[in-house]
Amino acid sequence: MEKAIQLKVRKELNGQQQLNIIRLKGSLISKGYTEIIHILDQDDEFHINSFETPVETTNEVQEYIKAFITRENLMDTISLYK
Repeated sequence: MEKAIQLKVRKELNGQQQLNIIRLKGSLISKGYTEIIHILDQDDEFHINSFETPVETTNEVQEYIKAFITRENLMDTISLYK
């Protein structure tokens, strides 16, 4: 069974923030947490990035994302959504 994870990503990013977001998405794929990440507009300020991951890895994925956000100081840029 799959579990959806959603990320709320600010649209207005500087170059370093863009690079870090790309690194996060790439690492989610390369670690095998997902194969594809979908991007939808939420409003004028944010995108919603979503992907499915096996239920047994959901907590691991969420902890990985939280640690990445903290390590790269992206708290105002990206967050877990819902």
